[in-house]
Amino acid sequence: QVQVAESGGGSVQAGGSLRLSCAASGSTYSRNYMGWFRQAPGKEREGVAAIYTLDGTTYYTDSVKGRFTISQDNAKNTLVLQMNSLKPEDTAMYYCAAGPDRCFDSRRGGWLTEDCFSYWGQGTQVTVSS
Repeated sequence: QVQVAESGGGSVQAGGSLRLSCAASGSTYSRNYMGWFRQAPGKEREGVAAIYTLDGTTYYTDSVKGRFTISQDNAKNTLVLQMNSLKPEDTAMYYCAAGPDRCFDSRRGGWLTEDCFSYWGQGTQVTVSS
């Protein structure tokens, strides 16, 4: 069993930065692939970024490339999403997720498909004002 819990959300003005953290525990074999998703009101949940912890390969949705950075600590116990140059359209509930392996679905988010992830946190709110 794996548990993940997010922290670090809040309110910020456009152009500002926030750092989200995800504390992970439980089987390391079940969290080789970790990611961040977000869901804005009235919209479907979308993948933001993911990292394959065994080799550090990262994946980002196009809208955050160059602004967000996903990383993990060496012990794989903390996942971080550094968010810079935030925009109002980044406002959403952000979720941390973990899964045993990466997977790809060209029709449902590519490398950021929810199908890869078995364990989810409760979410942390990010609000960006203009």
